[in-house]
Amino acid sequence: MNTKVEILKELERLYYGSRPALLYSSPYELLVAVILSAQCTDERVNKVTAELFKKYNTPEKMLTLTQEELEKRIFSCGFYRNKAKHILSASQDILERFGGEVPATQEELQTLAGVGRKTANVVYSVAFDGDAIAVDTHVFRVSNRLGLAPGKTPAEVEKGLMQAIPKENWSAAHHWLIWHGRKVCHSQRPDCSACTLKEICPSAVNDK
Repeated sequence: MNTKVEILKELERLYYGSRPALLYSSPYELLVAVILSAQCTDERVNKVTAELFKKYNTPEKMLTLTQEELEKRIFSCGFYRNKAKHILSASQDILERFGGEVPATQEELQTLAGVGRKTANVVYSVAFDGDAIAVDTHVFRVSNRLGLAPGKTPAEVEKGLMQAIPKENWSAAHHWLIWHGRKVCHSQRPDCSACTLKEICPSAVNDK
């Protein structure tokens, strides 16, 4: 069996049905949560949005806040000034250009403030069931370590994953890689001894 196919089968076995750790109840809430998650843990974002979304869970309601007021509510997520600016600007665009609904295509999503390719791919795949692979730090790290899609940039890794994984599994595999990075293949101290992929992982072999 092809090594990459074997890796993907094992990841699917381990993490089948896994979903995002971010909590949300609408495409808009997911968009805001993903913007807040940049260089911030999902656990922290969930604590912040649990309070934020009680009153400000639509573009209209979010825009009743000034930037300073929003900054205070999201302060603990870090980079709060830029994030507040992007959330308010994106909310304005959603109202003015998209009739109050979060756009459902990758191209349109990327026209919103603070929405790069990774964020657009997450919202597109999770909220709208689109086929996409969002390369965050976990996906980038695990893909390189496993030799699944080696690359020096997120764009290179994304391209490699799109070639290695059948299109219908792109979105699911994105979650498999994230959860493997969180549970086993940690950034500083990967738990290779507990990894069921250690026998075919080039990084594990090289560390012996």
